Amino acid sequence: MFRQPCWLLAGLLLCFGSSVDAEVELLGVATVPGTATDRSGLEDQATDGTPLNRFGGQGSAIAYTGKGSEYWLLSDRGPKDGQVDFPCRVHRVEILVTPKGQAPVQVRLLETVLLTDERGRRLTGALDAVEAVAPEKNRRYDPEGLRVGSDGTIYIAEEYGPLVDAFNLQGRRIRSLPVPAAFRPLRLSRNPAEELPPSNTRGRQPNRGFEGLAISPDGQKLYAITQGPLIQDNALDAAGKRVGRFCRILEISLQDGKTRQFAYPLDDPRYGVSEILAINEREFLVLERDGQAGPAARCKKIFRIDLREASDISSVESLPGKDLPASLRPVSKQLFLDLLDPRWGIAGEQCPEKFEGLAFGPDLPDGRRLLLVTVDNDFLPDQPLRVYAFAIDRADLAGYQPQQFSPTTGSK
Repeated sequence: MFRQPCWLLAGLLLCFGSSVDAEVELLGVATVPGTATDRSGLEDQATDGTPLNRFGGQGSAIAYTGKGSEYWLLSDRGPKDGQVDFPCRVHRVEILVTPKGQAPVQVRLLETVLLTDERGRRLTGALDAVEAVAPEKNRRYDPEGLRVGSDGTIYIAEEYGPLVDAFNLQGRRIRSLPVPAAFRPLRLSRNPAEELPPSNTRGRQPNRGFEGLAISPDGQKLYAITQGPLIQDNALDAAGKRVGRFCRILEISLQDGKTRQFAYPLDDPRYGVSEILAINEREFLVLERDGQAGPAARCKKIFRIDLREASDISSVESLPGKDLPASLRPVSKQLFLDLLDPRWGIAGEQCPEKFEGLAFGPDLPDGRRLLLVTVDNDFLPDQPLRVYAFAIDRADLAGYQPQQFSPTTGSK
C-alpha cells in the first residue's frame, strides 16, 4: 500500500465547532505514510536498511513556488542522525486545500530532485562525508531551510556548515552565499562531540546551525536563523548544558552580498527555532519548539517578530547568555499561534515532535490567508508526514505582503 511513486493522499477533516477561533481555523491535516516512496528512482538501501527512495524527513521545510498549488518540500540529512549515507533531495508536490471538502487537504508528489554540488557530486547527510582539511571537497550536507526565489531559484539553508546555497531546478548548486566566519566552527569532525568546546570556541553548535530560511516579498533578501545560540554567545555552561537564549538571524542581500545580524530571544534555552517565514519586509513568523512529542510536549509555538527596532549585532563577537545590554535590542516578539492550544486537537498522545516547516500559500476562496505547517517525521516508517492547513483572517496578518514571482517561475 502506498508504494507507487505518484500518489494522492487526502487529509482528515477536523471539526471543532464553536471552539475554533473566529480569526484562525484549522482546516485539516493531510497525512502521508512514513513508508511512502519518492520519485528519486533510487533502488538500493542505506546501511541501516532504509530504502534510498524513502519519502521521509520531507517536512523539514516547505516553500511555495508561486505556481498554482505547487510547493517544494525539503528532506533533511536522512535517518539515524547522519549515521548513514542518504542522498539529499527536494520534492515538488501539489497541495490542494478545499476548506469545505470532505478531504480538505490533499498532497500529491510530482517530482523528486537529488541535490548535487557544483561538480555534479551528490550531497549526502552522512557525518563522515566531511572534508575538514579540504572544505571545497566537502559533500556533507544537512538541508533544513528552503525558499524559492522570484525566478524559481531554490535557496537552501544548511546546518552542518552552516551554509546558504542557491540551486537550479535540476538540483545542482550554482553558488554559495556569504556567511560570516563567526557562524562556522573552527574545527570540523565526523564526531559531533568533537565540534563542541573545548575543540571549538566559536560557531554553530552541532545540530544547531541554520534551521530556517525566509525570503523577503520582493525577493531581494534572505534571512537564515540558527536553531540555537552560537557557541561564543554563551550557548553552554561548563557542564555543556544549554543556557544561552539568543539565536542569530542572518540577513543576506541577494544584490550585493551585504549582511546584517539580529538577536532572537528564545523563550527557554532548552527550546530551539525550526523556521522563519516573511510576512513583509520587516515582520516574520518564527516557529519555536521543544524536543518532546506526545503528552510531554510543552512548546510548539509560532511567534510574530519585528526587526524594525532591533540592533544590528554583526560586530558583536559574543552575546550574553541571558540578557542583552541596554545598548542592544533584540527583535520584538509576540505569540501568534500556539499549536498546542486544545482547540486544534494536536496536543496529546499523537502530538508530533518536529514541527519544522512554514509556508504561505495562495489565498483561500473566501479571501483568508493560507498558512501551511509541516512535520519532519525523522524518516521513521511508523510516523507519517503531516501537513496542517490553517486559515488566517486578514486582520490577524495586517501588513502581509505576498511574495513576488515572475510569470515563468516554477516552469521546467
